[in-house]
Amino acid sequence: MRIPEEIANTIASPKAYGAGKPVDDAFAWLRREAPLAIAEPRGYRPFWVVTRHADILAVERQNDLFHNGDTFTTLTPIEAGEKVKQMTGGSPHLVRSLVQMDNPDHFAYRRLTQAWFMPQNLKQIEARIRDLAKHFVDHMASLGGTCDFARDVAFLYPLRVVMEVIGVPQIDEPRMLRLTQELFGSADPDVNRSKLADLEPADRTREIQATVMDFMTYFNAMTEDRRKNPRNDLASVIANGQIDGKPLGHLEAMSYYIIAATAGHDTTSATTAGTLWALAERPDQFAKIKKNPALIANLIEESIRWVTPVKHFMRSATADAELAGQKIAKGDWMMLCYPSGNRDEAVFDRPFDFDVERAPNKQLAFGYGAHVCLGQHLARMEMRILWEELMPRLESVELAGEPKNTDANFVCGPKTVPIRYRMQ
Repeated sequence: MRIPEEIANTIASPKAYGAGKPVDDAFAWLRREAPLAIAEPRGYRPFWVVTRHADILAVERQNDLFHNGDTFTTLTPIEAGEKVKQMTGGSPHLVRSLVQMDNPDHFAYRRLTQAWFMPQNLKQIEARIRDLAKHFVDHMASLGGTCDFARDVAFLYPLRVVMEVIGVPQIDEPRMLRLTQELFGSADPDVNRSKLADLEPADRTREIQATVMDFMTYFNAMTEDRRKNPRNDLASVIANGQIDGKPLGHLEAMSYYIIAATAGHDTTSATTAGTLWALAERPDQFAKIKKNPALIANLIEESIRWVTPVKHFMRSATADAELAGQKIAKGDWMMLCYPSGNRDEAVFDRPFDFDVERAPNKQLAFGYGAHVCLGQHLARMEMRILWEELMPRLESVELAGEPKNTDANFVCGPKTVPIRYRMQ
């Protein structure tokens, strides 16, 4: 079955994700009428749209059958894809991080830093993360009862945590934030490099490449420093790491830094901002957390489900296959739609309600299987500690304007959350 053109265009549109409801409505229609079907939005080659929770997990479980790295890992217009291949000499990837890898490379590169992100090792930095959370809660209290929670707190706290883990000095954090927003928000004139809307795909690709090059220039200098002066930080692990007895390739090393420095904070920032947006609109849910702080763990999982900051990843079939009764041909491109899976009526009761008491909560925003998010434990810890520090002091909160999401179809969340509040 071919997906109607209007629906296909919606699920590819950065503006639809920014608006929220159009893409939610499109995915709800697809789950009901065409849960696994082919879309061909304007300017894109055809791809399968995987919208149901069970089917997304089925693809994620079969990493040998459904690859990340054989073609574009994110939804890429034809024109942009051709531009990328011109820039790279034929590769579909401007960067080659864990996201663009399949085994055996994926396993080898993931193992290099995996221990850093395990719960037992994160306990060593928990006290420092709590100090940072207290700092930003105090900062919020100093703002006089109104602020933009996204820009004043949610962007800055996870950024500080991750930059300290990597080893980026505090003075460079604004640069890292700006480059991250340019990379993920290339379609949004409020955050992209040119500050222009409706760029042609090739022009947007050039902007993304310029941002990637700025990241590489920065992290190349950091690599040289850490090889001469290694420290107890992630940058030293990447700079001095080896795969099969050889140093990381330049592209792979730079890509490792980039994914840690961007996805490492932006997704947590988006979820954190989206949490307070949801609570500000729902006094009953806010009151439940105030009354029972033990619900913070539930709040975190529900927030991750609610925001789902990573909107999709693409896979390609390495052989003919069958999924949910459909014949998938070798080489077919597939879009795993995480916001849809996290609103699947077959899995979640009242999926369009934000419910801090939801249990169980089988959200799949971190992915599943071999490619499950490397930083998921750190993200949960950061959010838990922030809410443990903020909620006892936050007496009331309401919206003081219209929150807005970034226009982006790959990674996006709130870009502004104006609030009015009282704190102890």
